[in-house]
Amino acid sequence: MDQDKVYLFEDQPIRSAWVEEEEEWYFSIVDVVGVLTEQPDIDGARNYWKVLKNRLKEEGSQLVTNCNQLKMTSPKDGKKYNTDVANTEQLLRLIQSIPSKKAEPFKLWLALVGRERIEEVIDPELTIERALETYAKKGYSRE
Repeated sequence: MDQDKVYLFEDQPIRSAWVEEEEEWYFSIVDVVGVLTEQPDIDGARNYWKVLKNRLKEEGSQLVTNCNQLKMTSPKDGKKYNTDVANTEQLLRLIQSIPSKKAEPFKLWLALVGRERIEEVIDPELTIERALETYAKKGYSRE
């Protein structure tokens, strides 16, 4: 773990770490759960994650099985502890499992992206059109 960073989501800290070997960011699950479920403190978020983790295991979700732990600085005492973390893909899957009004915008966005991707598989020309639109928004010409 080369780099720790704290991101803010709606003024709430989300601990993260860059894992060089995997070239991927990992995010503290407890922090994300706490923000999305509006927990009053880290203990409430930890308890929510514990219950959610058990529910996901019972449902047969591989998400919990595939979660890693990294040492992250605790907001309580500043010491480093092993913390359940998720990469971006795992985090997006986890967000889908959280019944919360704060998670709803993420769920809607994921549904939109999923629909677009399915449409692109059916009609590959849509991929080209979407790419051209993206380039145009960035100021490039369509040529």
